[in-house]
Amino acid sequence: MSRTVYVNGAFVPEAEATVSIFDRGFLFADAVYEVSTVLDGKLVDNIAHMERLKRSLAELKMPAPVPVDDIPALMEELVARNGVDQGLVYLQVSRGAAERDFVFPADPKPSLVMFTQTKNVESTPASENGLRVVTLDDTRWARRDIKTTQLLAQSLAKQEAVERGGDDAWMVEDGYVTEGSSNNAFIITTDGTIITRQLSNSILHGITRRVVLEIAEAEGLSVEQRPFTVEEAQGAAEAFSTSASGFVMPVVAIDGKTLSQGVPGPTTRKLRARYIELARETA
Repeated sequence: MSRTVYVNGAFVPEAEATVSIFDRGFLFADAVYEVSTVLDGKLVDNIAHMERLKRSLAELKMPAPVPVDDIPALMEELVARNGVDQGLVYLQVSRGAAERDFVFPADPKPSLVMFTQTKNVESTPASENGLRVVTLDDTRWARRDIKTTQLLAQSLAKQEAVERGGDDAWMVEDGYVTEGSSNNAFIITTDGTIITRQLSNSILHGITRRVVLEIAEAEGLSVEQRPFTVEEAQGAAEAFSTSASGFVMPVVAIDGKTLSQGVPGPTTRKLRARYIELARETA
């Protein structure tokens, strides 16, 4: 059965969805995106995703195709039309179609496309068994805080990780971990302190990251926001990543060095369970 997708004001079957070959998202990756998780047919943390979308648009001086505050209703309609109980809604805003030129068009007509993906997000093999991470040089551009569709470096990193027998990549710059290929990175020291890199232009300002830090504070856990090295990560008691689609995802090996005896650690499991509980309460 064909999915229904949203393209510039219309809900259409995916086979009928089209955008111009002159769309700047296609030609220049001149586009931003968000991914919101669906749990029990409801959108998780979606207000925060819309606020981040507004920020990304503003940073790129890109007008919104429709008022951003109107987008959640369109997302909910898309979820309902596709009968999604668990999964994702992907939305992308580009500067729209214009004659190819590096300079922005004088009168942009931005484009909005959205689609759903049905998948089990609550219980997955990765969340039960943990991820094996490979570290790689961070070759991305300097504005990683803007959620753009410039994802080729991340795609290449994840592909190399898989080819090297891993599940994901953690990016390293100047000897310190920045973040994962599509997630924020955390370690837990042997004394129980949670460490993650502080917010800056070097990492995405993750929505799930923020909620997990709030949960950790509420649980009375010690948190430090600072860079950490690969060696420090390999010597940690536990490690995990956070993302909208992965929630809190345990990491059980880094460059072949086993953590937490090769299974998800107790603090990571607790944070994941609490996050899912909170997501259900607030979705």
